[in-house]
Amino acid sequence: MTDFEGLKALVTGGASGIGRATAELLAARGARVAVLDLDPSSVEKPLLAHRADVTDDASVRTAVAAAVAELGGLDVLVNNAGVGALGTVADNDDEEWHRVLDVNVVGMVRVARAALPHLRESAHAAIVNTSSIAATAGLPQRALYSATKGAVYSLTLAMAADHVREGIRVNCVNPGTADTPWVGRLLAKAPDPAAERAALEARQPTGRLVSADEVAGAIAYLASPLSGATTGTSLAVDGGMQGLRPRPVGR
Repeated sequence: MTDFEGLKALVTGGASGIGRATAELLAARGARVAVLDLDPSSVEKPLLAHRADVTDDASVRTAVAAAVAELGGLDVLVNNAGVGALGTVADNDDEEWHRVLDVNVVGMVRVARAALPHLRESAHAAIVNTSSIAATAGLPQRALYSATKGAVYSLTLAMAADHVREGIRVNCVNPGTADTPWVGRLLAKAPDPAAERAALEARQPTGRLVSADEVAGAIAYLASPLSGATTGTSLAVDGGMQGLRPRPVGR
C-alpha cells in the first residue's frame, strides 16, 4: 500500500517496540517519518531521528521543530512514548506517580501542543495516541499504569472534540499485553519468567501476546487518509481480551 505517499509523520518512542514497528510501517507505506526518542541512536535510514525527552517542554519543542523542518511539514503524529508501572495504589509513592503521569500523559500533551500548529496546515492531519487495554479493563497490579492509560483514553476523546473542526482527527489504540522490550524486561524480573509469560498469554483469548507489528497495523489504519471519517475512536488490539469471554479449555 502507498496510502501515506507524500505524507510526513512523527513517532514518539520510535526507537523500539511499538513505536519502531509503527515508524517502519508508515515509511514502507510511503510516508517520510521522523522518530523522537530519548535514545534514537539505533534508528536507521530512511527514518529520521531526533532526541527528545517528553518530560521537558523545551526539549519537545526543539525536537518537534527540527523534525518538522527536516520533513518539510507534518501530517501524522503518533504519540507513543510511555513507561510502565507495577503495583497497587499502595505500592508506589507520590514521586513515582508524578513521574509516570508526567511521561505517559503530560508527555503526550507536550508533543501534541508542539505539533498542532503544523498539523493545522495539513489536509490529512491525524493524531494517534497509544493507550492500553488497562484503560478499560481492571488488571491486577497495574493501578498507576491503568490510571495513566485511562487518562490517555479520555484525553483522546477530548482532543478529538476540540480539533475535529480544524480537520485534525484524533484516535487511540488500546493494545493488550504486547511482546515488546518492556514486557521482556518485566518477565526477566519474575521469579519464574516462563510461568509468568504463560500466564500473560493465557489472559488473552488468542492464547498469545500481541505483536508490535499488529499494533503498528492498527495505528496505520487510524492514521491513514483512508480512515478520514474516523475520529474519537479507541481501537482494541488485545487478542479479544476486552470483549470476549471464551469457555475454559475442556468445557
